[in-house]
Amino acid sequence: MSDTTFSIRIPDDLRREVDALAKANKRSRSFLVKEALQAYVDEQKAYRDAIKEAIREADETGEFISWGATQHWLKSWGTDNELPPPEPDIFLKKQK
Repeated sequence: MSDTTFSIRIPDDLRREVDALAKANKRSRSFLVKEALQAYVDEQKAYRDAIKEAIREADETGEFISWGATQHWLKSWGTDNELPPPEPDIFLKKQK
């Protein structure tokens, strides 16, 4: 695979941070930016794939967790009475 030049504009303070990090790690600015961009692209792809898988699974089973149940659970986070994750409470397909 061949490399291509790709130019972007970034704030001066970010460039200085990248330069300092490159120097500290004995790497080029280009190497660090390429690695960061690849990590971002990989993370976004994994996120989108997880969403697609969750939608596929929900469509297949017809089971969903309502927003109300999710909200109730989220409101318990960080309290002394933190709740376990909610179970599906919406069923669009007949149970077998």
